[in-house]
Amino acid sequence: MPKRFIILVIDHITSSATSSEMKTIDAFNDRLRQEGHWIFAGGLAAPTESTLIDNRDLAGVVSNRSLFSGHEHYSGFWLIECESGEQAQQLALEGSRACHRKVELRALLG
Repeated sequence: MPKRFIILVIDHITSSATSSEMKTIDAFNDRLRQEGHWIFAGGLAAPTESTLIDNRDLAGVVSNRSLFSGHEHYSGFWLIECESGEQAQQLALEGSRACHRKVELRALLG
């Protein structure tokens, strides 16, 4: 049974992909589609555009900031479907190479 994973792209600059990197990312996306791994992918707005919301116990706390304060942040992601964690790790390695960034791989629960 296929498992679902998220590959999070880590960057330190917003909208930093070069045209060459975008071509390799597009080629990687095409491959994910052709091989049946593709669910969705997208880029994320800058952390300065984040809104942190905490409504536990109806607290209603809204902060115009990101949870993370370091210089690195998530700049995009792929949602993929694979037969195994090993296959997902291999695709994450290839995704890191395609976008020329570090990535974080996590399994989706459920």
